[in-house]
Amino acid sequence: MSKLATTLEGFRDQPDEELQQALAKTRDDLFRLQLGQHTNQVTSTAELMTKRRDIARIMTILRARKLGLESQAQKTESTASASLIDTPPAKKTKKAK
Repeated sequence: MSKLATTLEGFRDQPDEELQQALAKTRDDLFRLQLGQHTNQVTSTAELMTKRRDIARIMTILRARKLGLESQAQKTESTASASLIDTPPAKKTKKAK
């Protein structure tokens, strides 16, 4: 599983209150990184892009929940095993006339 998928899964498993706190913390981290960049103290500029993308991901999840398009993910054994097994759709056969 990729790092992005793991991050998204972690965000989707959190309730709205924790996502709001994570959003505030990430915004604060981004502010500090931007401030450090202007004072030439930041050595990794890639972290700026990562923080901006994390903010966008959190806001997207919160917006989708607000619209009712997404709910908080619940990890269960049956859904985890069902998602691993892909069954191809049944093929339609032509009926003879």
